[in-house]
Amino acid sequence: MKFNFTGPFLAGLAKVVAGSSVRWVDCHPDTCQRIYFANHTSHIDAVIIWASLPKHCRELTKPVAAKDYWDRGWFRRYLARSLNAMLIDRENIKVHRSPVESMLKEIGDKYSAIIFPEGSRNDGTNLREFKSGLFYLAKKRPDLELVPVYVDNMTRILPKGEYLPVPLLSRVIFGPPIWLENGEPKTEFLVRAREAVSRLRDV
Repeated sequence: MKFNFTGPFLAGLAKVVAGSSVRWVDCHPDTCQRIYFANHTSHIDAVIIWASLPKHCRELTKPVAAKDYWDRGWFRRYLARSLNAMLIDRENIKVHRSPVESMLKEIGDKYSAIIFPEGSRNDGTNLREFKSGLFYLAKKRPDLELVPVYVDNMTRILPKGEYLPVPLLSRVIFGPPIWLENGEPKTEFLVRAREAVSRLRDV
């Protein structure tokens, strides 16, 4: 049996499975370079967010994914290539090849990225504390728009430990961009970024 999971096919499939409603709050789809940063509750969060973008934005957006998960087996590798994903090595981190430097090199001056600052999946109720990667991305590339995204109901669509999604309705909410303020400490920025995502839950 031959699989043909092209980008447009995957986008359509994600919309059918998750039935996601998409809302932009004080923000609009744009091809300018952005970092979409979101809560993380399932392995298909990145696919759902990517599929929620209009085609002209999707073509210029790279989901960031864990290499230790998405590089396992030909099928996952094929899906990652179809999504134009950046596979980041979380296990062999070196100073001269940090995840942040790898991401910046991948996006260059053209692409946007989808990241999950919590690092690992939450339980669907409360966001974990954000790791420092988002802060260093903002510090090294202050020109990038940082767009918070909240993905709702994914823990029910693909519960932890399951491999097949259950077709249910989900929500993807894009919020107003934020930037790192001049002289803003890392801890304060990460708290502010986390709150920007969390607030979208009640929209």
